[in-house]
Amino acid sequence: MTTWLPTLKTKTPEEGYDLAVKMARVAVKLTQPDAEVRDRLRPKYAEDSAALIASSQVVATHFATVAAANGYWADA
Repeated sequence: MTTWLPTLKTKTPEEGYDLAVKMARVAVKLTQPDAEVRDRLRPKYAEDSAALIASSQVVATHFATVAAANGYWADA
């Protein structure tokens, strides 16, 4: 079975951050699977500073998880 998330391991912190962003985006898609609804809501939160800060916090949490899974790239 192929999965969109086969591992949390990444080669670099930048790849880890990209993975964290993808994790956040996938969570939104799973929470609201209707693309039309997501598209309709996007302009509302795109200019809402609290919503944007909240999304950054979600990415930061995911990045902390990815960083821990990669040993904080100690060997990098």
